[in-house]
Amino acid sequence: WPRITDRSQPLVEAASIALALRLTRPWLWDRLDTAVRDRAAAWLADALTAEPWPCNWELFPVTVGGFLAATGHATEAARAARARGLARIETWYAGDGWYTDGPGRAFDYYNGWAMHLYPVLEAHLSADARLLDRHGSRLETHLADYARLFGADGAPLHQGRSLTYRMATTAPLWLGALTGRTPLSPGTTRRLASGTLRHFLDRGAADPATGLLPLGWYGPYEGVLQRYSGPASPYWAAKAFLGLLIPPDHPVWTDPEEPGPAERADAVTALPAPNWLLQSTSADGLVRLHNHGSEDARYDPHYTRLAYSTATGPAPPGAEPDNHFGLLGEDGAVSPRHGLEPLGAGEGWAASRHGVGTARVVSVVLAHGAAEVRVHAVTDAPPGTPVRLTG
Repeated sequence: WPRITDRSQPLVEAASIALALRLTRPWLWDRLDTAVRDRAAAWLADALTAEPWPCNWELFPVTVGGFLAATGHATEAARAARARGLARIETWYAGDGWYTDGPGRAFDYYNGWAMHLYPVLEAHLSADARLLDRHGSRLETHLADYARLFGADGAPLHQGRSLTYRMATTAPLWLGALTGRTPLSPGTTRRLASGTLRHFLDRGAADPATGLLPLGWYGPYEGVLQRYSGPASPYWAAKAFLGLLIPPDHPVWTDPEEPGPAERADAVTALPAPNWLLQSTSADGLVRLHNHGSEDARYDPHYTRLAYSTATGPAPPGAEPDNHFGLLGEDGAVSPRHGLEPLGAGEGWAASRHGVGTARVVSVVLAHGAAEVRVHAVTDAPPGTPVRLTG
């Protein structure tokens, strides 16, 4: 097998293998010969000292360490890796149940399918009550916001990177039900999760000829891919199977489905940690995200647009930027929205500021029902500087 070295792809696979072996331990690991177990553990052990990228990758050694400690292999190094990774992600906790995926302000679905998933699952599998209390309470807080990111038709909000993982967006919903750390009723949890699964399958996400998930959103679509996306990337959607860890007699399976937040009533919800404003309308079931706090220029256009929704995706790279306000240069190029400074989010509003050379742009959105008003104030720009606003 390939060596697990610093910031290498095998570190990712090692975490998945360790988690799979842990979840199936009575049926697989415990039935292997001792020599086979020792060889597998020796390969996995390199993940304990391999340096991850400074992002959700910090949790891959945690996952491997949890498994090896549970099976009595390299226990000292395993516990050290577990503690180190959990300590490192603390610097990225923004409060109110929200993490940024590494330094900066990269708020996205990695909150649910990584930053909450691995620590809470580790606490659950290790029966670590103290760890579960810490990270489970954060998950519970997060899910109150997270449930609002799904449209009435099951569509997840089209924002952030790695969207080709599709149904993986349901993983934290199942995790909350599995561990009892959720503010959602069992019927709401299943409604959101089953709605998302139906949303993708009903729109051809699985290739009808092969049954495989292609790189894309529904069918193949390069607009949601990043340079690290590969043929197997869509199979992080397997995180949606987390719900199968929940016993069949659990209320999440036996209770009737209940409407999700976007189906119940119009709502405008401020999320101060990411500095977002969520706007949903029950008549059409749409959710809109007004973004005044998320930024990751490496993966534009999925982070710095003024707004995203459950019914639209951003224009692909190279196209005229949508949902954007910028100053026009002498060559006609529109300025980017980088160096975003959140100015706050409250009842029906959110605001941010960013610089363009010596100029400053302050942007504010007001939302009520289905209506929204955007205001942009430009200061310290040369007189007559043209601007461009797109919807």
